[in-house]
Amino acid sequence: MTTPLLFTPLQLRGLTLKNRLVISPMCTYTAHEGIANDWHLVHLGKLASGGAGMVFTEVVAVARDGRITHGDLGLWSDEQIEPLARVVRFMKSQGAAAAIQIGHAGRKASMQRPWHGNGPLDDTDRARGEVVWPVAAPSAIPLDAGWLEPHALTLDDIAKLREDWRATAKRALAAGFDVAEVHGAHGYLLHEFLSPLSNRRDDAYGGSFDNRVRLALEIAADVRAIWPQDRPLFFRVSSVDGLDGGWTIEDSVELAKRLKSIGVDVIDCSSGGLMGSATAARVKRFPGFQVPFAAQIKRESGMTAMAVGLILEPQQAEGILKNGEADLIAIGREALADPNWPLHAEAALGIDNEFASWPEQYGWWLDKRKKGMAPRS
Repeated sequence: MTTPLLFTPLQLRGLTLKNRLVISPMCTYTAHEGIANDWHLVHLGKLASGGAGMVFTEVVAVARDGRITHGDLGLWSDEQIEPLARVVRFMKSQGAAAAIQIGHAGRKASMQRPWHGNGPLDDTDRARGEVVWPVAAPSAIPLDAGWLEPHALTLDDIAKLREDWRATAKRALAAGFDVAEVHGAHGYLLHEFLSPLSNRRDDAYGGSFDNRVRLALEIAADVRAIWPQDRPLFFRVSSVDGLDGGWTIEDSVELAKRLKSIGVDVIDCSSGGLMGSATAARVKRFPGFQVPFAAQIKRESGMTAMAVGLILEPQQAEGILKNGEADLIAIGREALADPNWPLHAEAALGIDNEFASWPEQYGWWLDKRKKGMAPRS
């Protein structure tokens, strides 16, 4: 039988992915002072052993004050390298490419963990020792009523931020990651610069489209200069704000063209988040609701595209690839419900390899059970 596209390898620079399935970055808010721990090893290791070609960390902050919450991972210090390297080694041992998403939360920093309310830090959080820290953004516009008013970044601040991104990229390389992704989506700092709704600057980083995309392009170029030429670089974009006067799909197409010209390999196509939670898309949600964004950006920019967002069934994922709408499929919360989703997708798409794709510690048991089961009468 013909191998489903979902399970054909994909070459990205010097990296060959064993299949087109990617586990999307998903925050788990369980680090202490940015340092990875046993939770991250087990969580990401479990996802890597589930058969995906690539597994992303959650977003890793480039600066201590760039975290979303007190529980975020970070790489602003050398002491944070080895705990992540431990996770990377295990992910690679399971045949998954190890990918890191790096970012800065901007005005959405210094907030509660979701299970504590997902809003601004308050007295209850302070009682737990989770104190507020100052936040920064392109303009002094708070996220909403009751949120911290951010400091409007100066040109010196921006220069320091670029250095933070470069230093974080060097540490990610030292930790052994195969792939890096610049986080430019979901209402975090780079998205705040991109969108005219959150960027009211009147200098070289605000106003016109060229100015609003300047920092995203500079940081992508900074990371690309550090990231080895044989390793891919991704960029995650909120394809649309879904808000009147906001960032549009046409903006994303043009940004993708410019990112491609400076050596970014894959555009990771999400949406929304500017005025709410990271996953607050202001477009109607249905299975595959963001796939049309990936398809348009891929078609009009020539960029390799990754689709994400309510991709729930293997046949759905395969159809997206067959239709040429994307080159990679990212699975998020569906992988939390079923960490072995990629392995189950193989069977659903007709691949019967006697559990050879499973970790051998599991596969031989499952194959033995299958062969020993009596057929139903």
